[in-house]
Parts: sequence; structure tokens; C-alpha cells
Amino acid sequence: MELLGVRVELPANTPVVMLREHEAEHPRVLPILIGGPEASAIHSALEGIVPPRPLTHDLLVLAIQALGASLIRVVITEVREHTFYAELHLLTGTGEQQLSCRPSDAIALAVRTASPIFAEAALLDEAAVEAPIEAGDVAEEAILDEFRDFLDDISPDDFAS
Repeated sequence: MELLGVRVELPANTPVVMLREHEAEHPRVLPILIGGPEASAIHSALEGIVPPRPLTHDLLVLAIQALGASLIRVVITEVREHTFYAELHLLTGTGEQQLSCRPSDAIALAVRTASPIFAEAALLDEAAVEAPIEAGDVAEEAILDEFRDFLDDISPDDFAS
């Protein structure tokens, strides 16, 4: 997947991370609602902003490296009741280890380590939208329009535990 960036969905001011298939004949876009702090963490990493002291995601990258491991990929695995799930795939001295996490955290770490981002095919079939062929802002607006339609069909109760 290609990370297109983080957008703010109006009028709710909800951050959305946008991922797009990059090796498909007809690429689809996977929009995922995320929290404000995670959106900021992803955005700052994309912009190459280095904080004076490590923030949470920076600290986790340092901890992974200090333990002799490396992040080899992140995988967005599924969506259940409007909640997305992801996995970190770490290469350690004892082999590959997988850790469940939120997609926003996985993406924030992937950006910091230049690790590839993948999404399960079944997830894309369920939650991705067809990427319009138009260029630039028109294409982005069409994607956001389709995502707004998705948002119209959910309620806060859908996110209750």
C-alpha cells in the first residue's frame, strides 16, 4: 500500500489516513479513521520533523532497535464493527514475531522505519473504495465523498466496546 497522507474529514474534524494500492490495475483507496495524536505523529514523520526528544512512536522505534529487532512490515488485517486492526511484523534474533496493534500506530512506525505497509485482500474487498481516475484534487474529493457516505451510515454506538 502507498500512504497518501492524513486528511481531516469535515465538518467533524476527524483525521483520516488514506492508503492506496500501488500495484493494482485499478487501485483502491483504504480510508481509516484515526485519532488526532496519531494523525499528528504520522504527519510529522512524513514531513521529516525530528522532535528534540523522542515522542512515543520514536521511542518505540528506538526500543525495537535496542532489542536487536527490526520492523519488516506492517499489515492492516481486518475491520470488525468499524474498528480496524493491524499487525507489526518484527524480525528478531529468534525469528519473526507479530504484534497486534492499531493501524495508526503501525503506520506511524512504518513511516519512521521506511517499512512497507500491506493490507489483506479480504479487507480491501470489504472496506476499500475504487480510486477515481481523475487527477489531483478532483480524485481526492471523490474519494472523500465516498468516505463521507460511509460515515453517514455509522453511529457512535458502532465504536462502543
